[in-house]
Amino acid sequence: MSLLYRLLHAVVIVVALVAASVASFAQNADEAFTRLGADSYSDTSRAIEILITTAHPNAALIVEALGDGRLLAGPGGVVVKTTAGGFVDARTGQALPAAPDGLNPVRQNNSVRRAVQAALGGLGLLNPDPGKRVTAAEAVFKSRDANLLPVVEAAIGKEKDPKALAALRQAQAAIIITKPDAQSLDRVAAVEVLRERGDQDALATLRGLSGEVSPSLRDAQARAIADIEGKLALWRVVQNLWYGLSLGSVLLLAAIGLAITFGVMGVINMAHGEMVMLGAYTTFVVQEIIRTKAPWLFDWSLAIALPAAFLVAGAVGVAIERGIIRFLYGRPLETLLATWGISLMLQQAVRTAFGPTNREVGAPSFMSGAFELGGLAITYNRLWIIVFAALVFAALLAILKLTPMGLQMRAVTQNRRMASAMGIRTGRIDALTFGLGSGVAGLAGVALSQIDNVSPNLGQSYIIDSFMVVVFGGVGNLWGTLVGAMTLGVANKLLEPYAGAVLGKIALLVLIILFIQKRPRGLFALKGRAVEA
Repeated sequence: MSLLYRLLHAVVIVVALVAASVASFAQNADEAFTRLGADSYSDTSRAIEILITTAHPNAALIVEALGDGRLLAGPGGVVVKTTAGGFVDARTGQALPAAPDGLNPVRQNNSVRRAVQAALGGLGLLNPDPGKRVTAAEAVFKSRDANLLPVVEAAIGKEKDPKALAALRQAQAAIIITKPDAQSLDRVAAVEVLRERGDQDALATLRGLSGEVSPSLRDAQARAIADIEGKLALWRVVQNLWYGLSLGSVLLLAAIGLAITFGVMGVINMAHGEMVMLGAYTTFVVQEIIRTKAPWLFDWSLAIALPAAFLVAGAVGVAIERGIIRFLYGRPLETLLATWGISLMLQQAVRTAFGPTNREVGAPSFMSGAFELGGLAITYNRLWIIVFAALVFAALLAILKLTPMGLQMRAVTQNRRMASAMGIRTGRIDALTFGLGSGVAGLAGVALSQIDNVSPNLGQSYIIDSFMVVVFGGVGNLWGTLVGAMTLGVANKLLEPYAGAVLGKIALLVLIILFIQKRPRGLFALKGRAVEA
């Protein structure tokens, strides 16, 4: 009898506890939905907190709808408007034929938006997808909402994925750091976690340390801040070096065609920038045709535009050489003025055909986005341009070294009279050389269309820098052009943080002028009797 009595007593206690829990949950839910209908920013934030801490089954649905402006509330209840246009009762999750009268969208301010962001982060911490758990942990890290600390700690206890676990520990550390009532030892441990993270967000969190700070915590904070600042300074240098290589590859593409033309023919071609522009507009035309005729080929648009741009720019280059420049050899000033006039005519022709405004050139899917390597942010479009510049350089080097045309071009470059005496048709080589250099400039235009505005003035942004690269590296020398482009690109990006963009370019120009005074033929001077004479 005694044993039966005890069992009945235990059952009664369990039932009472469950009933109390259900009643408490219902009371909290009632409070949350009442606050949502109160049309008060503070009540809305408090309602979000109640829904998250009580783990309401429709919390995710409600918070997402609130963030998207699809949550309706009023005396008639709280309703979620679905993305398909239907309506769902926020309390029960049941579909409704229509929204009750008198409901209005729940208003938001910055405080409510921060609460929504934090709540979405808390809700995502238990998502089955590790990547989404990492994203949710990052959202909690940035919000530093102390109400989510129990949720974060529960998620840490269940987490198996190393990357997600590290993100959760960082979110926990960010919350503990901002809690003035947290234990000093816990805050010191949190400082170490943020020091290991070592990014700008961790630095801002450490600087925002509040409440009573013990000497040990203050020392740990100072050491962590100094360590992070040192790492960030080093990563900034690495990032600038990457930007310099990226700029150098752009300069190489823009200048390498000019190096061929200027080196072989000695022509100061002021219309070279317009060849780059023609390549960019060819890319635009190709993409417009693909958009209207075959949109499924868009990811191949650049591959299609490359030969088209080469042919268009190369044909224009051959026409300019055969029609005008061949009559002006030996008169550099008149050649400069003539090509300058041609550049103005080409710009005006493009303005007439396409208008003066910028044209949109899209990026294929494989060139969109970015990834991080440590503290280095690398965009795919810049990475592909560096690869493309290297391929173009290798192809031109192979043409010059391994083909009969390249042999004849080098012969004409080194001694035009002797090459002519040996039976080389120098006029034909001049036309082909000018066409090759212009075609390569067209290829540069395809690449530049991905990182710059496609407008009639596109080429003017690179013509001066291209001449600087060619003169600095050595006229007619491809290796000199490569070294010159990379040197000027890296030097420009390293000077910018200290001198600014304009003063940095001026400083580089002065340094190049001084360098040319010492080495008039550039870094890598061509060899040959006529050249050295």
